[in-house]
Amino acid sequence: MAEKRDYYEVLEVAKNATADEIKKAYRKKALQYHPDRNPGDKEAEEKFKEAAEAYGVLSDPDKRARYDRYGHAGVGGQDFSGASMNDIFSQFGDIFSDLFGGGFNFGGGFGGGFGGGPQRPVYRGSNLRLRVKLSLEEIATGVKKKVKVNKYVTCQKCNGSGSEDGQMETCKACGGKGQRVMRSGFFTQVSTCSACGGEGQVIKKKCTACNGDGIVKGEEVIELDIPAGVAEGMQLSVRGKGNAGARNGVAGDLLILIEEEKHKDFERDGSNLIYNLFISMPQAALGCNVDVPCIGGTASVKIPAGTQSGDIIRIKGKGLPEINTRRIGELIVNVNVWTPKKLSKDEEKMMQQLLESENFKPKPGANDKSAFDKIRDFFS
Repeated sequence: MAEKRDYYEVLEVAKNATADEIKKAYRKKALQYHPDRNPGDKEAEEKFKEAAEAYGVLSDPDKRARYDRYGHAGVGGQDFSGASMNDIFSQFGDIFSDLFGGGFNFGGGFGGGFGGGPQRPVYRGSNLRLRVKLSLEEIATGVKKKVKVNKYVTCQKCNGSGSEDGQMETCKACGGKGQRVMRSGFFTQVSTCSACGGEGQVIKKKCTACNGDGIVKGEEVIELDIPAGVAEGMQLSVRGKGNAGARNGVAGDLLILIEEEKHKDFERDGSNLIYNLFISMPQAALGCNVDVPCIGGTASVKIPAGTQSGDIIRIKGKGLPEINTRRIGELIVNVNVWTPKKLSKDEEKMMQQLLESENFKPKPGANDKSAFDKIRDFFS
């Protein structure tokens, strides 16, 4: 499955964009990729759905807040890839009624209906990826970690402008319009000016520290606030902590990929922790109380008399928290009856007597579950 693009990048808006700016950006994308304007174009249809998915999150304050903190993991249920056109039209009907209901002015030529005129391009820095290893103890409580990240930062000499003295001059190639217009008969083609990159201005004297880019190689110490309940392979986003954008553009994101350290006592199954407990044959036959490890301490477990190897004991609230919920998983104690590999002569005599005892001969009853049933019950 292809990795989802950043929702702000999809709509081409800044991370601090207002609700109106997000709505206008979505209107523009919806118009550009609307199926009526792109009949039979599968790529346009996917971009149309992608824009609707992004708008569905960023237009909702709660979803947007979760997305800003946790990235796509915080809004995992949001996916329009399998949605039909009717689903999208019904959900965002107010948008489409504005676009195609007659109140929208398409204007004339290129840029009509969107305010017209060239706009200074906003450069976006690239995202960075960082793997962070966590122990189960850190995952259970959440953790703050400081990391040093090598990346592109804003040039301090020119304050990110790229200009040595702050002076700019009108682009001679496009006359300051930021666009090149080519006419051939009845057709007119408008393209971004390659000389100035669509800005309409060029730097008079480039900064010697950054060569006019406004960014240089540097490093930053970033404090990560990792919530409780994250899991192996989960990706979190730290907004604006990736590479700085050229010429005071928008910084990319720092993407945190979670890795779990192997624990000496536990195996993880979602929010549950599994612990393999070994007891002796007498303990299994007579019953006993034992202490088992759990995150942050120990828990006392009562082993009933007659416990069988493979029996499972559940301890509620001793597992891991689920991210974005208040639920805490269980500690699953998997009981194993330990059989000694070597016996002394006295022990052999005792075992021989037990072997001849009628009570020690296996007599499985109707309520005794097979190993298959125990495994099935556990995973259900």
